Amino acid sequence: GLFVTDYFTRTPRKLSSFRSFASIELFHFHIPEDTVIAVWNLITFKEQGGTFGDQCPDRSITVYFRSGAPSVINPLHTHFPRDTAIPGSFALTLTWTLPNRTTGVFNVSSPLPGDWFLAAHLPKDEGKISVKGLYEECQYLFQPQLIVQRLVNVAVLYPGYITEQRMAPHNRSCLYKVFVPSYTSRVLVEVLQCRGAEGCPLWLRVRAKAPPLHNSTALDCREHDPCRLALDLPFWQHWYYVLVEKHPGVPGTVSFQVTVQLTDCSRPSLARPPFLTSSSSMPHSFGSAGGLMLEDSPPPTSPNGTKHLAPITSSTGERCWPIRPTLRNELDTFSVHFYIFFGPNVSVPPDRPAVFVINLLPVLDSGGVLNLELRLNVSSLCGENVTVFGCLNHEVPLTSGDNTSVTCETEHLAGFLLSVNATASLSRLRIPYPQTGSWYLSLRSLCATEHGFESCTNVTAEVYLRAYLSPCINDCGMYGQCKLLRTNNYLYAACECKAGWNGWGCTDNAEAFSYGFQLLSTLLLCLSNVMFVPPVAIAVRSHYLLEASVYIFTMFFSTFYHACDQPGIVVFCIMEYDVLQFCDFLGSLMSVWVTVIAMARLQPVVKQARAGNGHVLYLLGAMLLSMALQMDRHGLWNLLGPSLFALGIMAIAWTARTIQRRHCYPPTWKRWVFYLCPGALIAAAAVLLYAFVETEENYFYIHSIWHLLIAGSVGFLLPPRAKPSGRMGPLPRRKGCGYQLCVNEQEELGLVDPAVASINSICTS
Repeated sequence: GLFVTDYFTRTPRKLSSFRSFASIELFHFHIPEDTVIAVWNLITFKEQGGTFGDQCPDRSITVYFRSGAPSVINPLHTHFPRDTAIPGSFALTLTWTLPNRTTGVFNVSSPLPGDWFLAAHLPKDEGKISVKGLYEECQYLFQPQLIVQRLVNVAVLYPGYITEQRMAPHNRSCLYKVFVPSYTSRVLVEVLQCRGAEGCPLWLRVRAKAPPLHNSTALDCREHDPCRLALDLPFWQHWYYVLVEKHPGVPGTVSFQVTVQLTDCSRPSLARPPFLTSSSSMPHSFGSAGGLMLEDSPPPTSPNGTKHLAPITSSTGERCWPIRPTLRNELDTFSVHFYIFFGPNVSVPPDRPAVFVINLLPVLDSGGVLNLELRLNVSSLCGENVTVFGCLNHEVPLTSGDNTSVTCETEHLAGFLLSVNATASLSRLRIPYPQTGSWYLSLRSLCATEHGFESCTNVTAEVYLRAYLSPCINDCGMYGQCKLLRTNNYLYAACECKAGWNGWGCTDNAEAFSYGFQLLSTLLLCLSNVMFVPPVAIAVRSHYLLEASVYIFTMFFSTFYHACDQPGIVVFCIMEYDVLQFCDFLGSLMSVWVTVIAMARLQPVVKQARAGNGHVLYLLGAMLLSMALQMDRHGLWNLLGPSLFALGIMAIAWTARTIQRRHCYPPTWKRWVFYLCPGALIAAAAVLLYAFVETEENYFYIHSIWHLLIAGSVGFLLPPRAKPSGRMGPLPRRKGCGYQLCVNEQEELGLVDPAVASINSICTS
């Protein structure tokens, strides 16, 4: 056949350490029909500071693959919520072959068409809290690329017609496909008139949705005459691929005929009439079938074959029952309710099942959780020991001829089993990230006896049925937050757990914080701000009223910010979280700013504007800090920038005084030994703890120590109050407005409050 190669790529994305599904990177691909091979090229590289990260450590990268919906992964081996079905997926771990780059290849032969999802993440880290911008962070970027090779013009088999084929010596196989409509209970593929050098040296393979593989349903035509392959309960509204393959080493040409017959389960004694198989619901790739709707229309002609009507034989099959549709009611994103007509209470008769269909829209519904709930009305059993079984199957309802069977699986069909009886009257099922399409629920009632289950007589059970789509399982519970995430144009939801809880629905409490620990952590972070009371008292006593008000502001908002920032249930918020966080960060930076400006002891003409008697530098600092916090609240330079600028002002002021006085400023050794050096050491220790020691596990007590150290350093670094008594020797200054401006000598020595000195040092000329 003719092959066409398609190429798809995605933009590189930065990978994160795994904490929950909300921390993974999800990639969405679409594989076309008739694809024979798909090759994913997985490119990973390191970056550090805008360059290749040769010095970055090698961290393994795990990639998950799944068709139809995102993978439900559990790398931390946590517990899933009860009644949760976990769909399978394939995982691949990439290792590094070069210092800064590695490439992995993942091949899938005959992949299922439609949506494919890749999820990638780094291993869980140690939980260190790093300050943004402190050092160049190692980044691991992941870029998947997809190359698909698909067949063009695959020959189509039409039910009830014979296709003749001659397989040349250089050919090994012939591929066909047939469309299976709804209400089909059996697909019968038959090879006729097979002639070759060694009898019928052919293999007959059949597979749904994609070309067959070596492990697909197969039949050796040399050992079976006639060569017939039957598939019960085929998937509805899908292509089935038929591969006729020649045995290796067979010489010469092999000629044969192939035909397909479909059994209509609504009429199990009859096969479907030729070419009247719900043509209106066939895909566009069916060719010209869309225009053939009349019984007398001729069948289309396929290459290398002549068609004539195959004999339609009577075939017994399973009977399918009427399927009741559901009404889709969309409330919000991933919030959809499926209502049953004349429900939600449904009657399950004893002689036949009740079948319902739930249609999930492609792509749109695969990012949530499909929930199913059955509740038995015990009063409707009339004292009988009745059990109602429910089978949820994808793309085809399970109807078994054995009425006593309680399984929901066959050789080619998987399903989920629910059961309710008088003892356990409630049953739930949750399917995270369900595959889209049609889901069929079959309900039937059986009576329990000594020999197992048997058909009931004259008992119609009544069941309350509820089916709905939700973003997360139970809204992630009390210790989680359901987040709506997006990758390009695909939406999905995932839980982000807190307070040590883990799991898909935040229900795994193996590492959960106890209530006592949560209360202790909250009290530590909140009450440690009480350490600001001594600096406030010192500032008020020294007449630093503006500084005292800033410290009170910081103490208040830091206390209530940490009371609102707790991960558990010990939470108290007086305002919105964002407002409290902004005020806490602003107060912390303003405390550093006003303390350093006070230590600079600027002259009144610089520190105060005479016109408005306002503090120019204080106001300027507040405006600049507010702007910086609005730009990047967690940036390193939001803390270092204003602090270094204020320290620069203080250094310039102290240097000017040292040059003017020709003596080190402050001049007294007691000020250095008992105040400045201890305060600087305490502040440096606080910064080191904050930047290098703090992790998620020790955050509660390390950050509390940070509060204590910062508040303590302010008490040491704040200049002392003024002492009016003593020598007031005025220094000559220029005259102005009839007054001679004088400066207190003690102010020059850094021993008094400049505000007091400015009042007591005005001398009449």
